[in-house]
Amino acid sequence: MPLISSVVSWLMKKRMHQIDLFIKYPHEVQSELFRKLITSAKNTEWGKKYDYHSIKSIDQYKARVPINEYEDLKPYIDRVRKGEQQILWNSDIRWFAKSSGTTSDRSKFIPVSPEALEECHYKGGKDMLSLYCNNNPETGIFDGKALALGGSHNYPSKDAISYHGDVSAILMENLPFWVQLIRTPERSVALMNEWESKIERIAKITSVENVTNISGVPSWSLLLLKRILEITGKENIQEVWPKFELFVHGGVNFAPYRNQFAKIAPPDIKYLQTYNASEGFFGIQDRNDADDMLLMLDYGIYYEFLPLDQLEEDQPQTLNLDQVETGKNYALVISTNAGLWRYKIGDTIRFTSLNPYRIQVSGRTRHFINAFGEELIIDNAERAIFIASQKSGAVVNEYTAAPVYFDDEGNASHEWLIEFEKKPENGSYFVEVLDNALKSINSDYEAKRYRDMILSKPIVRQMPGKTFYQWLKAKGKLGGQNKVPRLSNNRKYLEEILELTRPEVTY
Repeated sequence: MPLISSVVSWLMKKRMHQIDLFIKYPHEVQSELFRKLITSAKNTEWGKKYDYHSIKSIDQYKARVPINEYEDLKPYIDRVRKGEQQILWNSDIRWFAKSSGTTSDRSKFIPVSPEALEECHYKGGKDMLSLYCNNNPETGIFDGKALALGGSHNYPSKDAISYHGDVSAILMENLPFWVQLIRTPERSVALMNEWESKIERIAKITSVENVTNISGVPSWSLLLLKRILEITGKENIQEVWPKFELFVHGGVNFAPYRNQFAKIAPPDIKYLQTYNASEGFFGIQDRNDADDMLLMLDYGIYYEFLPLDQLEEDQPQTLNLDQVETGKNYALVISTNAGLWRYKIGDTIRFTSLNPYRIQVSGRTRHFINAFGEELIIDNAERAIFIASQKSGAVVNEYTAAPVYFDDEGNASHEWLIEFEKKPENGSYFVEVLDNALKSINSDYEAKRYRDMILSKPIVRQMPGKTFYQWLKAKGKLGGQNKVPRLSNNRKYLEEILELTRPEVTY
């Protein structure tokens, strides 16, 4: 594909110059972007409500517009989904990225404007390649095809008012024609809804292609690669794809998967981390073998940073980019060219560098499990525990849960340590109800549990009485301000408890 390679190389060199500019002038770029957002939205319903016409400074904006979560913007988003326009943003919005739910809904629907699609999401994809090729000038990724393992979207009637799906599916649906020439499989397969059939079809099609790079969530990508090895009878993916050199990942912590990839991928494979979500594309690893990412400042997103000690304040005070410090955790607050205004996305980040601005994703603003893209939050867990207890006759005193990662023996899972005041009459039934309740509450968990392809059913360990009391005591954490962490994205707390006390029964 020499012609495509030449065109892409020219575009990448041009973009690297622009990246260098926002690295050199970060505050000026963000200030100019802020003014553009306010001007663009001044005649929308939201802009009129907060009188964007008269906003002359960032401080005025912060004083006038509150920090919002999804529930705050949902009434406006629902109206846009029904066809109203000029509500949150000044261009027509037809696409909505469906992501994991809130305390009141199974799913969120994040608006994706034409500007967000072009100036943020697609730009992020191009920059990912630009930065990689700039760091690896001898790359051969354009000598074959790219495999993007994305999601799916709904297939509405032709007269539908709006469309929704995973953000990766929305991007794939709207890709320019020339990109389709260098990717695999064909779009109809890539956007299939039924995941078992989808993995099987992609594995069979791509096992005879010349794939040089993959992008996707680690858990699904690993599942696909293992299936390709089964089909071909090979032991290493390089035997199938001799020119395979790059895996682009994001969405969850990659560390637990690295050893699994090392077993089946070529030893010199390169890994590239990205930070992209339904709400926007935020960061890209800009150095080989780094564990942080360059904060992308010209994607139509204005950033604010909320110190964690301000999270519960009635009038929290955010910091601008020029006020942050390295090593401190901040909740990310964004205003975007899709009409998300001072939107707290729920992630926390910390800066590893201020020149240029580089970040790491440090967690969530609430306890959660998101080891495999399931985005399980405490509200989900509490509601599921209540349902399982009610139906099984159990009473739960304390509990904690953490992921069980992939190994050579089987799939991943969630492990629950539960101390019962009243034990369930049938432990297996308790687990079944807990699992089904989580599926009904959280659509991302349900997707990962589909036919045990990523997550197997939960493992529940019945712990002796006072287990959690003894654990808190051993840590010097007895007292009203200290609580058992309900969910954790790593196994630190769970392993500490299991070292202290053995379970009575495992279901």
